Amino acid sequence: MNGELKSERRTFLNISSFQILIMFRRGLFYSYLSIYLRFFLGLSVTETTLFATIPMIINVICQTFIWGRVSDKLQLRRTLIIIGEVAAAIITIFVWYIHVLPESKYAAGYVMILGMTIIEIFWSMSNVAWSALISDIYPEDQRAGLQGRMASIGAVGRFIGILIGGLLYDGLSRYYDGWGFHSGALFFIASGVMIISAIPMFFVPEGGVKKSARPVSDDISTVPISKIDSRDSTIKTFMIFLLAMTFINFGMNSIILLKSQYLILEDGFNVSSRVLSYILSMGTVAMFSIGLLIKPLSGRFKDEFMLLSGCLIGTLYLVGFILARNLGTVYVSDFLGGTAMVILMSASYSYASKLIPPEKRGKQFALFNASFFLSWGLPGTFITGPLVDGLIKSGASQVYSYKMAFVAAALLVAIGAIVLIFNFQMKKKVTQAEL
Repeated sequence: MNGELKSERRTFLNISSFQILIMFRRGLFYSYLSIYLRFFLGLSVTETTLFATIPMIINVICQTFIWGRVSDKLQLRRTLIIIGEVAAAIITIFVWYIHVLPESKYAAGYVMILGMTIIEIFWSMSNVAWSALISDIYPEDQRAGLQGRMASIGAVGRFIGILIGGLLYDGLSRYYDGWGFHSGALFFIASGVMIISAIPMFFVPEGGVKKSARPVSDDISTVPISKIDSRDSTIKTFMIFLLAMTFINFGMNSIILLKSQYLILEDGFNVSSRVLSYILSMGTVAMFSIGLLIKPLSGRFKDEFMLLSGCLIGTLYLVGFILARNLGTVYVSDFLGGTAMVILMSASYSYASKLIPPEKRGKQFALFNASFFLSWGLPGTFITGPLVDGLIKSGASQVYSYKMAFVAAALLVAIGAIVLIFNFQMKKKVTQAEL
């Protein structure tokens, strides 16, 4: 018994180490990349969103049609994570080197976008394997709480990454805005962290589902009609849930890339990169503190209640940025954003894991991840980005144009909440039919 407990603690320590390093890298690199593309390399608002949209589309395609299937067929999780992180680390260095070669900064921006797209091919390998691995290792009743703890642990890494990224972006205020990317400092640190993050993964179980737990045949002629109907209903429920999460994630993340640009506008809040890092850290502080409460909350409240609560808090976060007249409101709003994010992330993963059969975790978690990963760029490229650019071209002020993007984001979350309610009713009917 003591041996099993020690093994569980060792596994948790290693996956926690991986999580904190990954979130450190994301906070360090992505918190400021949009500003670099917009104000240093000269891309438009819509063009800055392409560094997330195009790579994320490739990420989702690879998860769904390549790595998810490979993971299910070979039942490999840990191996795919290690290969994905190391390969992405190596390519990251090449992306920095190649993007500084063009004389045109504008061209360098598109080299960055292409480079990030190639990197996502390998990160997608790691992403889908990570989602499946957690469900392989931990039982159903522990997953929501685990996601909360992972969010708290990851928030520590993200907090440190954001602060360091803010300092390096302008070279500790000794150089110029964008120095951290242009000089390669942020690229080298991010790459090194990716390689280090792969080390603890060598000490976790491979994951995967044992052959005895997997169906012997997919021939539906041998399956009772009642079970076929139940399985079809569960699939429909899962797909409606994905639709709801797509709206919610699109709303929450459609302004992620624009938020930093909005806060540094000269005719707006005009914050420095250092103050920006403090603001962005508020969401991280929320993820850390609320993440610690997810386990007791998930034990007391159902996933359905948690999801709707996350939608409500997320809407308040977006409305806060619309109504903000001072930085105090901005700090509070960003805290609410982090709160909503950790609640939605934990509850949605728990809810989805109960609908996904063990033998299909690679492929169906790839679809689940798609609703999240695509939200980092797609809505920015086709909804909020063009909205801001269009309003500015029509003569509206930059501040007003960006605020309208937050309005659009809030509407998307509201639509997602409505679809969620319909999904919960559908799931209830399926459960009653099975009894």
